[in-house]
This record gives sequence, structure tokens and C-alpha cells, in this order.
Amino acid sequence: MVVGKLILEKHKADFCVIGGGTAGICAAISAARNGVKVILIHDRPVLGGNASSEMRMHISGADVHNKIKNMRETGLIEEMRLENLRRNPNKNFSIFDTILYEKVKFEKNILLFLNTSCLSAKTKGSKILKVTGWQLTTQKYIEVTAKIFCDCSGDGILAPLSGAKYRVGREAKKEFNESLAPDRANPYTMGMTCLFSAENTGKPVKFEPPKWANVYKSCEDLPYGRSGHEWIKMGYWWIEMGGKKDTISDTEEIRDELLKTVYGIWDHIKNHCEDRKKAVNWDLNWVQFLPAKRESRRYIGAHVLSQNDIAAEGRFDDIVAYGGWPMDDHNSGGIGKREYVKTATIFHKTPIPYGIPFGMLYSKNIKNLMFAGRDASATHMAFSSTRVMGTGGIMGEAAGVAASIAVKKKVSPAQVKEKYIKELQQSLINEDCYIPWLTQEYSGIMNGAQLTSSSGDASVLIDGVNRPVNEISHRLDLKNNGWVKCRLKKSCYVKELTLIFDSMMEKNLQMSRHQKDDQLAKLPVKLVKAFIVKADGKTIFTSDDNYQRYVKIGVGKKIRTIEVKLTGTWGSKKTGIYALWVK
Repeated sequence: MVVGKLILEKHKADFCVIGGGTAGICAAISAARNGVKVILIHDRPVLGGNASSEMRMHISGADVHNKIKNMRETGLIEEMRLENLRRNPNKNFSIFDTILYEKVKFEKNILLFLNTSCLSAKTKGSKILKVTGWQLTTQKYIEVTAKIFCDCSGDGILAPLSGAKYRVGREAKKEFNESLAPDRANPYTMGMTCLFSAENTGKPVKFEPPKWANVYKSCEDLPYGRSGHEWIKMGYWWIEMGGKKDTISDTEEIRDELLKTVYGIWDHIKNHCEDRKKAVNWDLNWVQFLPAKRESRRYIGAHVLSQNDIAAEGRFDDIVAYGGWPMDDHNSGGIGKREYVKTATIFHKTPIPYGIPFGMLYSKNIKNLMFAGRDASATHMAFSSTRVMGTGGIMGEAAGVAASIAVKKKVSPAQVKEKYIKELQQSLINEDCYIPWLTQEYSGIMNGAQLTSSSGDASVLIDGVNRPVNEISHRLDLKNNGWVKCRLKKSCYVKELTLIFDSMMEKNLQMSRHQKDDQLAKLPVKLVKAFIVKADGKTIFTSDDNYQRYVKIGVGKKIRTIEVKLTGTWGSKKTGIYALWVK
């Protein structure tokens, strides 16, 4: 179809995801792998959002940079992190872009539109019928009709386009009885940030700032004083502005001010700082031009997560994910002098973990609208914890699986909660998504199965918990060439085998240029690299280059026994396995 002299392309899908950050990627892939047709629309040339090469932020989550052991997110987030560790040991963000692109582009059932901004939505009653985007590179309009839509755009673009209820800013203390909220509601948000990257060239490098850059002659002109910019490789989170402006409509203006600040800070480091001798050989090699946003619109869902929900550990009947990052409430005023340091951000402790309910992932008034990530349904205080990308990713995975159930059952997201919440929870656990206080349930051909191993009690592999919890490992530890055998009650058709290996949850696993002492720089040494699978004594699968924790292997025939022999790791003489089951 031609609109004027421009082309309008029309597409249909079961599930349309707007926004390709971590939440949107996980929503799209999880729905697609569960058999529904997905279209993912993303307004940038690369996927990843704040984690992409355009912004280069590490994916933080409930483990709080591994301060809390065994709390990092599994499922798709773990899959992407391990893939990146395997293929991108030098932590090049463009390679990470490529890995995310491959995950989406070559996933069966996903049609990807990059460089496409959502412009409009057509609704009927309380449902969205279709959305239209503009693809900058092809100068085409892209129209998508779908059964369910999921807004993972961060800015909640479908809210004003569809009439979905949303809010911006901080709620008053009395509205949700939140002790940390202000006495009066206000429209202020957290600001946005531009980072930089620098490298040691091994020889002196001069820096002449742009004439329009800000000037910071004293360390006391900057947050945290002299200690706040000792590490000069990759910029600072406190280069933050815009919280008292509109973080959507004022973005261009805020970006201009952030660039003045970034260049001014580098000028300070090179030319004015008391420690400038340390930076003599350092040179800028990248400056972020697209600000990384923290907060804008938040949808109002069936449930609005609050500070008190988090304090009570979030033990919801419809729990589908978890958080653990502290309530990290940045001051809306943004960057300021050292006397401002006490309020640049305030960390309020949270229980670790706390539960995230399905009710905060779908709209209160638009029946077929879901969301995940920083635009999910939460008060400002709760959002200050849930906003991090690791948490957003597992929200997205939950939303994608829920959408697949809704499509197959021909129901709304609200009806998934009412009728199929246990199915959703068990589907997520089966896909290696951890849900606190719930255990995996085994049925069908696993009933009466006997598990044995070369050492230890193999029954731990079907105890329903696939990570260490409360000092209990829930893991079978084996030496190289150890084995595990599953004998079914009787011979029956087995579609596939699932294994969950030890990827060393106690370690820090991030895509970050900030290398910490406990951060994995190569694949976990205990992770199984090589293994052999036999069915009724015959080899059906071998691997000598595994680098994933969660592994599915097709079987496709009638068998009685299945045996897995672990023949090699990525460096350790010992390894571990959390789960083995067939279906």
C-alpha cells in the first residue's frame, strides 16, 4: 500500500513487542520459543537499549554486582551473558550488539524491525488493534496487527497512543502509605546520563576542550570530590541531568547540557584535577550522544508494586519474577557540587530476593496491553529498585511466556492470571527462570523415575530448585567423567532432555568495562564443556564445546533409560549439575 508517495507495509502477528532493550528482547524470544508469531519493533539501529554500544551500561540485577551471592538472573539473561563471555572476552560493546541481534534476528517466529519508531495505535473499546511505526532507513510505514501488545520501550509510548493509564513522577506518601515517598506528589523523575570511554595510550596526550564545554576547575565542583572520578576509564553515573524537566519531550535539550558536562569533566581530569598527572597518557575514545534514561512514564497495571510490597518480600500468589537491587532513588536535581553528595542518590535496602507479581505486567484498562522493564506498574519508590535491566529482563521473559499462553488459550493477560497462573509459573521455572519460594513440579513420564549417579545423591536433580538457596546447594557435584542416569518407570516416548549445569552463580557475570576482582573474564571453570548422552545404551548426542547452563537436547524416540556422562569442563577437575529431566 502507498501512502502519498511512501510505502505502508502491513504485517500480522500474535504478539507485538515495542522496544528492543533487555526487557523487549526477552519478551520477544520467550514468546517465540513458546510457539507464537512475534514482531519486535525497535527505534534504534542496535538492540540492547541502555546495554547497547550506544550507551554501554552494564546489566545490573538482584545480585547487586555480586554483593549478594547466587542471586543473578538466569533464563535468557544468563544465556546472553554466557554467550557474550564465550564470544566477546574483550568486552567489545559492538560485538555484544551483534550477539543480541543474532538472538533476535535468527530466532524462529520473530520478525524484527530496527530503526522503527512507533507513531500511532488504533484501538477499539479497551483493546489495541494495531500500531504503526516509521522506519527511518527505508522510509516506510510499518503497520502491525496483533492479538497482544507489549510495551518495553521504557518511555511507555503506547500509553498516550492507546489511552492506557499511566503516571509520571513521585507519589505522595499517603497514596500508598510509603514512608520514603515525599509528603506531596510531584512530577519529578530521575535524570538521564551520558557516559564516556577513555584509554591509556602509553604516551602523553593533550586535551583541548570545546569552547562550549562546562568548566570544573576544582574537584570540589563535582559530586564526591576528588574520590568521585579516580577511575577514568568509563564515565560516571552521577553525570545526570533532566529529572526536573520532561525526560521525554526535553531530551534533546538535556542531551546538549549533558555533553557540555561530559567534556567539562574530561577537561577537569586532564587539565585541572589535583591528580591530573595520572591522566597524562589517557585519551577519550568515545562519548555517549544518546542519553541513557532512567525514568519517564510508568503504566498503571492490575497491581502497582509499592515500597511496602517490597518490604513484605513480595510473596504474591502470582509471582513470576524477582528483584533485589536496592531502592536506588536518584535526586531529580542531578549533578551538583560536593555538598550535594549526600543526596545524589540514596540507597534504601530491600529484602533479597523480593517477588514481582504478574499483575504489574499488564494494563489496568487496556485488555491486550502488557509491559515490562522500567515502564512496568510500580510506584516511584518501588521502581527505583525494579528499574535495573537484569530485573527488567526477567520481567520481559515472564511477559513473553504469559503472552504465549494467552494466545494459545485465546484469553487476555488478566485471564492468564485468573486461570493459568500456575501454568505460567511452572513454564518459567522449566525455562530456568528462578521464582523464589516456588519449586519445579515434575509430572508425566518423570513420575516414578529413578536417578542414580557416579557419586552423591542424584535425587537432588529433581528437588525442584535449580540454584543454591539459603546455604543449600541443590546441586550434584561430580568429578570429570562422572555420570548421571535416569531410569523411567517404563519405556515411553521422550521428546527432549533438559540439563541445567553449574555456571558458578557465586561469581559476578556482567558485560562491563569495569572489571571487578570477582567478575568472570572467561567461561566459568566448573561449567560443563563436554558431555555424552546415551539412550538405552546408545549414544544419541555428544558435545565438546558447550558453554551454556541451560541445555535442551532432542531425543524423539521411545526409551527407558538416559545417561549423561560429563567428560570435560572449562578448567576445573570438578563440575556440577542442578537438574536433569525428560518430557
